[in-house]
Amino acid sequence: MQSDRINKIQHHLYSNGFARVEELADATGASIVTIRRDLQRLEENGIVTRTHGGARLADGAGPEIAFQARAQDHVEAKRAIGEVAFGLLRPHTTVFLDAGTTVLQLARRLRLEPLPLTVFTNGLAVAQELVNVENVSVNLLGGQLRNENLSMVGPYAEQMLGELWFDQLYLGTSAVRDDARMYTLNPAEASLNRVMIGRTSQPIVLADSSKFGDSAPYAVAPVTAAHTLITDSRLDAAWKTRLAELNVAATVVPLGRTS
Repeated sequence: MQSDRINKIQHHLYSNGFARVEELADATGASIVTIRRDLQRLEENGIVTRTHGGARLADGAGPEIAFQARAQDHVEAKRAIGEVAFGLLRPHTTVFLDAGTTVLQLARRLRLEPLPLTVFTNGLAVAQELVNVENVSVNLLGGQLRNENLSMVGPYAEQMLGELWFDQLYLGTSAVRDDARMYTLNPAEASLNRVMIGRTSQPIVLADSSKFGDSAPYAVAPVTAAHTLITDSRLDAAWKTRLAELNVAATVVPLGRTS
């Protein structure tokens, strides 16, 4: 409960800038006394700066909060996809988990039920999720830190990938455009993703239904590059038909009805 409330406070401040205590209480359903106590703790941790009657995000806290906010988008679908992806993991293999927020849900599922795996990742949040998880060996790529995605990118990361081979790759995507290609928001991320795909025989794409028909500027690869694609049942019928026509091995995870 407290963790959910703290996340809501952070996301509200990220979206709105300054917010009054009363506004945060309404947004979280908590009392004003509770919100003031939460803000004090967040300020002690360097996440917010309290002002008269309210608070704003502290300087430098934006990228992490932005990542957390994206992680909460379509979280039901991401968790369901992560659960199905977990079922594809095989003990005593080497896998790559990319820095996407849907893949992060897979890492969280692995933390709950560890398997003996060697994991490589370029995602700081993914690596942090798997710290001290029994039987999971975690390896983080070097390179340049991309703040917006808490990920490592660039030529050094690509060079390291070129010396590795993975039994499976679990890859997220920012968008699957109407040309049936996967896209992302950053050119270095797109370049690294292409190298990832070339270092495995089983690229497994995790993409919730909101990504289909969406747009991002930098092409990664055709969706047909996926050995397996896992999405959710809110994917519209036209895209389901399209994936079948492209012979993409798609697993559609059932979700509850939208309200």
